[in-house]
Amino acid sequence: MTTLRYHGRRAAAIENADLRVTVLEEGGHIAEIFDKAANVNPLWTPPWPTIEPSQYGPGDAAMYGTGTDARLLAGIMGHNLCLDIFGPPTDEEAKAGLAAHGEGPVAQYDLRARGDALTARAHLPIAGFDFERRLLLRERTLNIRETLVNRSSDDRPIGWTQHVTLGPPFLERGTTQFRASATESKVFELPFGTDDYLAPGAEFSWPMAPSSSGRPVDLRMFTDKQQSSAYTAHLMNRSTTAFFIAFSPSFELALAYVWKASDFPWMGIWEENHSRTNPPWNGRTMTRGMEFGVSPMPEARDAMVRRQHLFGVPAFRRIAAGQSITVEYRAVLWPARAIPESVAQP
Repeated sequence: MTTLRYHGRRAAAIENADLRVTVLEEGGHIAEIFDKAANVNPLWTPPWPTIEPSQYGPGDAAMYGTGTDARLLAGIMGHNLCLDIFGPPTDEEAKAGLAAHGEGPVAQYDLRARGDALTARAHLPIAGFDFERRLLLRERTLNIRETLVNRSSDDRPIGWTQHVTLGPPFLERGTTQFRASATESKVFELPFGTDDYLAPGAEFSWPMAPSSSGRPVDLRMFTDKQQSSAYTAHLMNRSTTAFFIAFSPSFELALAYVWKASDFPWMGIWEENHSRTNPPWNGRTMTRGMEFGVSPMPEARDAMVRRQHLFGVPAFRRIAAGQSITVEYRAVLWPARAIPESVAQP
C-alpha cells in the first residue's frame, strides 16, 4: 500500500520510469498523470486550495460557494468521475444529499496500490451502487477498468462521464491543440456562462463550431481569448475506436484517452477561461474539459430522461437492479514534435 499527501490531500500513487499517477482518496480523482521527462502534469490542478469533500461545511461557503456544486469544487482535481448523474441534481436529489455530478466525485474510496497497479473502490449509498476502478500502468499507458454494480432494487437511468480536465501549464491560450474522433455536434442550448462565444443550440460537424457572431470556431485549437466560456456535445464515430488527443507544443507532449464508443458514445468539451467570478473560481481559472460518457449534455436527471436521444443516439444509460457493467479505456502520454492525427504511439 502506497499512501501519501498530494497538495495536502490523502492519496495513493503508482509510477514507473516515465510516469507517475496519483489518485485522491476522497473523490477518487486521478489528480495527475505526471510526465517525469517533461516535468509536467497535463491534468488540471485548481488555483484554489482543495479540501477533502467530507470536510466541507457552512464555514467553507465563502471559499467554495453554497450551490450543489460546492462540495465537489472543494475537492475537485484532474480527472473526476461523474456518477450517477452528469450535471446538477434535481431539487429532490439535492434534499437527499446528492451533489453536482453525483456521489462519484465526492465519495470516500478505498485505495490499494502495489507495484504498477492501483484499485479504488467506493459505495454510493444514495444510488445504491458499488463502484470499482482498476488502474494498471504499463510504460506510457494507463489502462483503466471500471465496474459498476447496482445493489438496489430499482432499474435506474444514469449518467456516467469521465470528466477529464486539462489545465496550465500544459494548457495554453492559442497554443494547445486537439484532435478527436467526433462527428455530429451541438452547442449547449443556453448560454454557458457570461463569456460564451458560441451560438446556443447550434448543430454542426466537428470541428468547426458556429460562434454567436457567425464566424466558425475551430475547436482543435484552444482559444486565444482572455475570457471565454463554452460547452459543446459531440457524438463519437461509432465505426472506429473513440479518442481525443491534446498536444502541447511547449512541452512537446501528447495526451490521448481512448475508449469504446459503445461504452461512451458522447464527448463534451467544456471551456472555462477566466470567466466565472464567483467563489471558488474568482476569475482566475483556465481549464478545458474533454469529458466522455453516456450523456451529451450536463443536465439534471429528469432533463436527461426527457431528452431521450440526440442525433438518434441515447442520452443516458440504464442499469437494471442487480446488474453489473464493466468498461475499459486507457490514457496515453508520450513525447511528440507535432500533434498526432491518430492514437498510434511510438
